[in-house]
Amino acid sequence: MVEPIAGMFGAAFVLKMQHVLPYALCFAAGAMIFVVVEELIPESQRQQANIDFVTMAALVGFTTMMILDVALG
Repeated sequence: MVEPIAGMFGAAFVLKMQHVLPYALCFAAGAMIFVVVEELIPESQRQQANIDFVTMAALVGFTTMMILDVALG
């Protein structure tokens, strides 16, 4: 019973704040990237065997993601 009512409030809020939504989504994406950089990259650097491979794989993955994002809109 609560979910449909909260869903209607949420939809109304999104429609009312539509001009702020792109900035809020950019902030959320930046926060996610920060968490990845802050937590996962240092964790991958602890083992000394594959430091260069892990770093290059992360850079290639991020570059591929950005190219696809720009290309596909």
